[in-house]
Amino acid sequence: MQFNELDEKKVREIYSKYGKAIGVSDEIDKHVQSNMDKNYCILVFLENVRRIKPFNINKKGFGNMCAWISIDKLNKIRI
Repeated sequence: MQFNELDEKKVREIYSKYGKAIGVSDEIDKHVQSNMDKNYCILVFLENVRRIKPFNINKKGFGNMCAWISIDKLNKIRI
């Protein structure tokens, strides 16, 4: 889900509706104020999440600054 043109009302609505799912169920006022300078909000819902052992990756071809990498097999980037 993507939200833009954020103002205090929209930020409060996002926290009210999705706060518990994103780990913010208390001190909503504090979180609202700390996010008032943001322009966009993107919520990503994950299914079938599994814990894996941390590993180093090779980002060649993805760009050094990429925060998210979408791949079909972990071994493609595992060092």
